[in-house]
Amino acid sequence: MSERWTPESWRSKPVLQVPDYPDAKALADVEAQLATFPPLVFAGEARNLKKALGRVAAGEAFLLQGGDCAESFAEHGANNIRDFFRVLLQMAVVLTYAGAVPVVKVGRVAGQFAKPRSSPTEKINGVELPSYRGDIVNDIAFTKEARIPDPQRQLMAYRQSAATLNLLRAFATGGYANLGSVHQWMLGFLKDSPQSRRYKELADRISDALNFMRACGLDLEAHPELRATDFYTSHEALLLGYEQAMTRVDSTTGDWYATSGHMIWIGDRTRQLDHGHIEYFRGIKNPIGLKCGPSLKPDELLKLIDVLNPDNEPGRLTLIGRFGSDKVGEHLPNMIRAVKREGKVVVWSCDPMHGNTITSTSGYKTRPFDRILSEVKSFFTIHAAEGTHAGGVHLEMTGQDVTECIGGARAITDEHLNDRYHTVCDPRLNAEQSIDMAFLIAELLKQERAGKATPMPAAAGL
Repeated sequence: MSERWTPESWRSKPVLQVPDYPDAKALADVEAQLATFPPLVFAGEARNLKKALGRVAAGEAFLLQGGDCAESFAEHGANNIRDFFRVLLQMAVVLTYAGAVPVVKVGRVAGQFAKPRSSPTEKINGVELPSYRGDIVNDIAFTKEARIPDPQRQLMAYRQSAATLNLLRAFATGGYANLGSVHQWMLGFLKDSPQSRRYKELADRISDALNFMRACGLDLEAHPELRATDFYTSHEALLLGYEQAMTRVDSTTGDWYATSGHMIWIGDRTRQLDHGHIEYFRGIKNPIGLKCGPSLKPDELLKLIDVLNPDNEPGRLTLIGRFGSDKVGEHLPNMIRAVKREGKVVVWSCDPMHGNTITSTSGYKTRPFDRILSEVKSFFTIHAAEGTHAGGVHLEMTGQDVTECIGGARAITDEHLNDRYHTVCDPRLNAEQSIDMAFLIAELLKQERAGKATPMPAAAGL
């Protein structure tokens, strides 16, 4: 790709997963309006995240990326934002202590509105309508009017993202993220968890460490490192018109940045080498992600890496594997070997959600907790065998007490799914399942640190 890049050069390429807006002028007017709005994030913040991810690529940190499958306008509120942030902080503390490395915290939040779909239409009771593509595009209500793509929704998504970011920044720097408070929340979780005995040892060690710091005269409130935290946002950059409108030049460097989020990623359905999404991503300087599924061949992956990270810059590119617990052992090792052979510097992350979606007997889409964990275990085992760093996890999760994924400490079953199934798209780990997963990943991090690995789970036993 030697052609000159501009923020709009993607428009000369084929683009998949594009909504069919009935009024092209209305869409252009909204995009022009968005281009006059302030950026949601700043280039310096994106550079800081890239630097942190560079440490992940070097094996000196771990990436925790998580949040809603798709944000919704209806569920936007301070309590939901707070509860999500609180759970992610608890997970990060557990992983930091177990892995003895910094945890880079990135939310699927403040921009995760658009969703790719496997079919442009869906049928219910014999009625066929356009698919729901996320609140930034159309409405989830199953009516003809609701499913018409409306560009005005992009303005609502921008405003909601700005409000969410404002609150998250306050939480991250205003004392809410105090390490002592986060640990007290953790102890509250353990008190109510059926697995409390299993996790008590790690929690007690964290308590001892905090008590030791206090005994040495360290005031947790007085030290910025202990009362505040770095937190970044991310989303799948599906609507390229919206992203183009939010693409700004950095006055200090002259480089172009996507200011819709600190990190954006390319989905497994839109990673075609000669298409618009790759064209757009190659020109921005943000840290970016690439979802890698079973259909991606190692040679094709190397070509994508050459285009997306031609300078082999540490922290620039995160490869997010989404294979499924029964396929990760077949596909991930070959990818790792190809990337390692060519000397490419990447962050390896595991999305154990998308490849493990099933339809329950009651008709709900769900994800078994055991399969999610199995893919994460395989991810760590494979990297240990290949001599590479299992760099992070990418989870669809919420701070709410939903019943969408089966299993976990409370053994949610098919019969429980109807109790609190609230997702507008794919099933998410609830708050308790998310923290439960963090403790289990912590055990894997400890094993990695000790130079050990668990045996590879057999596909037949999944």
